[in-house]
Amino acid sequence: MITKLSSSQVDFQQNLNKLLAWESVSNHTVSKTVDDIIANIRHTADQALIEYTNQFDRMKVTTMSELTIEQSTLQEAFENLAEIEKTALQTAADRVRTYHQKQKQDTWTYTEDNGTLLGQKITPIKRVGLYVPGGKAAYPSSVLMNAIPAKVAGVKELIMVVPTPDGVANQLVLAAAYISGVDAVYTVGGAQAIAALAYGTQTIPKVDKIVGPGNIYVATAKRAVFGQVGIDMIAGPSEILIICDGKTNPDWIAMDLFSQAEHDEDAQSILLCPDAEFIDQVEASILKLLPTMNRKDIISTALTDRGALILTQDMAEAIRISNQIAPEHLELSVEDPQALLDDIEHAGAIFMGRNTCEALGDYCAGPNHVLPTSGTARFSSPLGVYDFQKKSSLIMVSDEGANILGEIAATLADGEGLQAHAQSARYRIK
Repeated sequence: MITKLSSSQVDFQQNLNKLLAWESVSNHTVSKTVDDIIANIRHTADQALIEYTNQFDRMKVTTMSELTIEQSTLQEAFENLAEIEKTALQTAADRVRTYHQKQKQDTWTYTEDNGTLLGQKITPIKRVGLYVPGGKAAYPSSVLMNAIPAKVAGVKELIMVVPTPDGVANQLVLAAAYISGVDAVYTVGGAQAIAALAYGTQTIPKVDKIVGPGNIYVATAKRAVFGQVGIDMIAGPSEILIICDGKTNPDWIAMDLFSQAEHDEDAQSILLCPDAEFIDQVEASILKLLPTMNRKDIISTALTDRGALILTQDMAEAIRISNQIAPEHLELSVEDPQALLDDIEHAGAIFMGRNTCEALGDYCAGPNHVLPTSGTARFSSPLGVYDFQKKSSLIMVSDEGANILGEIAATLADGEGLQAHAQSARYRIK
């Protein structure tokens, strides 16, 4: 059911490229639908939002107040959790907060010998919109991973939108919003929620940046409104790539592959290993364990369509293939993972050692689980506090500095034929 490849095959690269091919926002019909939704939200605002919510989430509301969740409701959701859930959620939040506090950047300056001051001012983004999925599964962990870095950065107002199909709100999601410091919650979703955040309605305020994962309509809408607002990324399906030396329990590896495949049918799970016998053992574990999974149909489809067990010539080749793939999640299930780190060039998050399953990073290890997908780890980073902070350059030129810099600037401006630039600089020369 899962593709088995060998790097020694003549057509290996062609098969690998086919396996990796993914374009999350490519459907013309989806794009047309999203464009129409955005236009309607811009034109009739709250009214269009209510109509779309009734249509797509099977609800019957007439006012935005019915789609607004009060802070008291968020607090109640947290307080009513079972003690074990409450403790787990709070502990995860504390760990995520501790990790991200170390990412916070501060304003800095330095002064040159002539008295000129240069530096950088760090300012938090004022208002951020957080999209939380509410379709196939509920994701309180996404609330923690998006909201907490924003609050650590100093974001003043965090607006959360989450669809509630049939009017059913997930209590863990609401509780996560409460302990993360979310300021307002609206039970709307889809492209219409993204449009509402980007342009504002009578009820939902216009934000400066939108973060959070979603389906193809959400991803398409985020791309469409980029420029009007900032966005975090266009996320594709979840991915896991495991490099294993063949000495980990094969059941563990199979379950780690399942952990991403169960997200949705387009998720990708790949194993790279130089041990052919071990690959057979993992395949046997997959067949043995799959019937026990409550999301076995989704896992089966994902593994069949986009999964692979790949035999490599050695560990060095496994790393080279991993760098080509640039995975979202990379597990180094080997004896000495730190020895491999210098050779790893591209990965959203690196999970080191046999005990470090990717699921721990999803929920409670501390680092962010919002990661670059579809090969974008080549140039992108995990979501972090830095995504919610803006940088402004600081320049304060002294009298002596004006003489020095003025001559340099004027000379370069003359070379570009920009007379006003040159003269503006020369005015400051004493």
